[in-house]
Amino acid sequence: MSVDGAVVRRGDVEVADGARVSLGGPAPSFPAALVLVHEDDDLLVVDKPPGLLTIATESERARTAYRLLFDYVARQRAGTRLFVVHRLDRETSGLLVFAKSAGVKRALQEQFAARTVERVYVAIVEGRVRSDTGTLRGRVAEDPRTLRVRAARGRGREAITEYRVLERRARSTLLELRLGTGRRGQIRAQLAALGHPIVGDRVFGATTDPLRRVCLHATALGFVDARGHARRFASAAPTSWGAPRWPPIPPSARSVPGDP
Repeated sequence: MSVDGAVVRRGDVEVADGARVSLGGPAPSFPAALVLVHEDDDLLVVDKPPGLLTIATESERARTAYRLLFDYVARQRAGTRLFVVHRLDRETSGLLVFAKSAGVKRALQEQFAARTVERVYVAIVEGRVRSDTGTLRGRVAEDPRTLRVRAARGRGREAITEYRVLERRARSTLLELRLGTGRRGQIRAQLAALGHPIVGDRVFGATTDPLRRVCLHATALGFVDARGHARRFASAAPTSWGAPRWPPIPPSARSVPGDP
């Protein structure tokens, strides 16, 4: 059943007068590799685990978040399409939004380009970061041969990341990071250039990897949807990080306990 375009799986949900209710057969099963955070007629918001690509590469085409979700929406309704709005690195977990039409994709990507989308991450970095807050400003460039991103001087694209210390530990620091720009790999490259690579991120110089993953998680995502409504979704950092539950999860957003 769906109410005003939003999928409802509970039978005791209150339905407001005038709401549009659609009934159908059994809903197709959601891909087990992903966590469904929100779905309506326009978009899908999911929680991606580490180790899963957002879209295909030359070496991996079948097992990606996009492919899994494309098959899911195609089983829901014939002719439904799915569009990539933004990406997360394979090693990064957390929130991703996909559009169900070209128009919705375009509207969302315009917000990303205008830097009005709220994008918040949490990360555990090596060492104790001294300043409680700060802004990382610089440029990042992609090596055309290896496709790896590095902090660069005088070339590349502008990258801005604001950070705030959430917790200092004996040999590491838990950070909240807000993107001012959305360059691929900018958080990883800028933290490495700062001298505090993300725990588990050996590509960027980390020497510790206790959880066998890059400790970077997309924890909040906010934008204006196709109907003009402000949306904000949140996903708590994995409990395996020993992190406080950050950010506070609003009632309308689904909390994801444990390591995705």
